[in-house]
Amino acid sequence: MASSGMLLVLSSPSGGGKSTLGRLCLDRVENLVYSVSYTSRSPRGREREGVDYHFVSRAEFMALVERGFFLEWEEVHGNLYGTGREDVQALLRSGKDVMLDIDVRGGLRVRELMPDCTVLVFILPPSREALRQRLEGRATDAEEVVRLRMANANQEILTGRDYDYLIVNDDVEKATRDLCCLVVAERCRMNRQEDFWLHSGFIENGF
Repeated sequence: MASSGMLLVLSSPSGGGKSTLGRLCLDRVENLVYSVSYTSRSPRGREREGVDYHFVSRAEFMALVERGFFLEWEEVHGNLYGTGREDVQALLRSGKDVMLDIDVRGGLRVRELMPDCTVLVFILPPSREALRQRLEGRATDAEEVVRLRMANANQEILTGRDYDYLIVNDDVEKATRDLCCLVVAERCRMNRQEDFWLHSGFIENGF
């Protein structure tokens, strides 16, 4: 794994906008790639296999758990979600920075396992009422599902305060710029610049 490699974890309550901001950031930042998660739920809307998620049955998902296939996995709103361990490691070995769009508990788990390269970003709308309006406006979930997501958001928000960064997603364009700037700033951290010091000649033996 490259010393400067970064694992960028985006988390938010449902309706927070992490998927939208993530896609926009991926379009604008070079050498940043998306790690496609696995899920036991069915596709929604225009979601595509291998692009948005790897869709598997619940039985198939649990078989992968038994094999130790996942870097992290969680059950969220009755569905299983997981990050393929080798998928992420292969991307990092190739010199890419990798974006994960995962649950907040999964993000903390990833940081426990890979603390040196993990950056945790929590995304929230400007208010609780805005979050409710976004969930209701999606029209993809039944009313009882919206209520469940709002109830779960309370704990997710408390847990998200342990993340490294908070982006308030009030204006999509501004929030996207903030996220892109965050990625660039993290890349400039001194502890991610070992390759530069090794090859620039400024420090003969590196550090």
